[in-house]
Amino acid sequence: MSRILLPSEGARGGADSDKATATCFCGAVQILFPTEAPGFVDSFVCNCSDDHKITASMFASNFVVQESQTIHTRGKDKLTKFAQSKTIASGNTMENNFCSICGTLMYRISSGFPGLLITRIGTIDDFNLMETKIKPRFEMYTKTRVAWCPGAGDSKGQNGGTCQTLRGMIGLVRE
Repeated sequence: MSRILLPSEGARGGADSDKATATCFCGAVQILFPTEAPGFVDSFVCNCSDDHKITASMFASNFVVQESQTIHTRGKDKLTKFAQSKTIASGNTMENNFCSICGTLMYRISSGFPGLLITRIGTIDDFNLMETKIKPRFEMYTKTRVAWCPGAGDSKGQNGGTCQTLRGMIGLVRE
């Protein structure tokens, strides 16, 4: 059963669905993404310093999907992009795609992993998916997790960097 907390036109989800939607806060941008492999890659919590700043919080909860299997149902023209590499531990360029109206970060694209969208779990329209299918499986950069945050439940902790962890997660090695 879907549980849509902030109703949005066209919202989709559900435990039995192989696709779901993620929408920005104002509703202008929405994507339809796969919830199962091979289009759905994995989900994780990241405690890196870069995510501290970009989320204005102490961690980011993410899920990775193949760009080729993700559809912009509306608002692709409303996305603003900002890319840089100076604060990224791997040295890769990270492109941030956020709604130009409300500022919601919809996804990031790493130059080290072309074809993959690192999407924010909080944008998923169906809250139940956040607790089930899309629940983070592991946690990265645990050494920069603040002491007052107990971590991501029963997910596996990783002190290593994003590149090594993502390579292991998706079985790809790219230079």
